[in-house]
Amino acid sequence: MSKQIIFQKAIFIKVFLLLGIYFASSTINAQNIDDLDELLIDRDIENYSIRLFTNFKVNKFSIKNDDSKARFVPNNRHGLGLGFANKKVIVDIGFNLKNPNKEETTRFDLQGTTILEDRHFANVYLQTYKGFTAKNDFDEPFVFRSDVRSVSFGFNYLFTLDDIEFSYALLKAGFSEERHKDIFITGGLGVFGGFDYFSAKTSILSESTNSYFNEQGNIKRYQGAALGVLAGFISYFKLPENISATINVMPGVGLVNKKITLEDDSYRPANPMLYKLDFLLGLGYNFNQFYVSLTYSNGLYSTDLDYDNKYRLNLTKAKLAVGYRFKRKNK
Repeated sequence: MSKQIIFQKAIFIKVFLLLGIYFASSTINAQNIDDLDELLIDRDIENYSIRLFTNFKVNKFSIKNDDSKARFVPNNRHGLGLGFANKKVIVDIGFNLKNPNKEETTRFDLQGTTILEDRHFANVYLQTYKGFTAKNDFDEPFVFRSDVRSVSFGFNYLFTLDDIEFSYALLKAGFSEERHKDIFITGGLGVFGGFDYFSAKTSILSESTNSYFNEQGNIKRYQGAALGVLAGFISYFKLPENISATINVMPGVGLVNKKITLEDDSYRPANPMLYKLDFLLGLGYNFNQFYVSLTYSNGLYSTDLDYDNKYRLNLTKAKLAVGYRFKRKNK
């Protein structure tokens, strides 16, 4: 498969998923035209805030055996931005920070988490990266590989046993809710799915690192489509001093259809198992008209490539926001 075809497929996937998310959101949230104004527009100026934030997003992967590990980490992982929020919506516009002394990773990174109809927790992600720093744990020099590309997209869905009594949007926008308890914990069951791909011109291992792996570790291209089940819990804690916190943990197990292309051959690993662990941590702090919110999430995926080689994917997102809520002018 040529690079051009792969690139076109990646663009098609982006557009398809973005349109799907848009129409799904419209179907769920806009039951009829008369509800749009109530759902999307907040006319109370005290519910609005402006925000300054910094974020961290990364899609990194690794190949390892019993003795060695090769990691592929993107550059320019941090960003800054401005936004506004109210009780209904958060709009943040960020700009990726580039280090002039490092090669640039080109990227498109979309991740989102929401709660629908009180019992449906959903998370989606779409990431395309090109250009990785190849690192290792066996003292070989680190090098930037502009030819290494990664594409990952997928979803996690959890149906909870109880109504979820808090809102991520309000937590991130510095608002408190009257309906939630001081401590709320619920569990549930769900499903997850996704597609993962990486490639290089020849092999992801360089001449100085391929001697630490067997022949099947010299991978030119990997692709895997997964579907599985997950379980987990969602929690919220109202702490002293106007601090709130949330913790989610969702382990899962699934089956993945894998294909590996080597420089002169290809094969399908016999072991179809995929293991994952997702977690999210959130903190919010309010003081007068200001608020601070911090969220950190991580998705860890692991599968066996046979021949003593294992593959790990790590999807990480963090955001720190400082906001100022407007105050109604006295008449």
